[in-house]
Amino acid sequence: MKKPETIEQLNEWINQEKVVLYFTAGWCPDCVVIEPVLPEIEEKFQAYTFIKVDRDEFIDICQQYDVFGIPSFIALAEGKELGRFVSKNRKSQEEIETF
Repeated sequence: MKKPETIEQLNEWINQEKVVLYFTAGWCPDCVVIEPVLPEIEEKFQAYTFIKVDRDEFIDICQQYDVFGIPSFIALAEGKELGRFVSKNRKSQEEIETF
């Protein structure tokens, strides 16, 4: 999973690749619960680059995409939104894969 260091780097990835943005934070207990299954999910969906977006580091991106709850996921292709799984509720591996 990629982790951007700057907003410019994040925007470059968003605009050039098929990506899934995974919005998270170190203090989020529901994020910690799903972290162990994310590598398996990435393996199943290799057409996408998974990008870990720390909510505290990239609050402007969260606001731009109307992400007010974490963990949340948004799929994009060349900057265009394909779908979203955005809520404050805990997510299961099955729910994430279905999204």
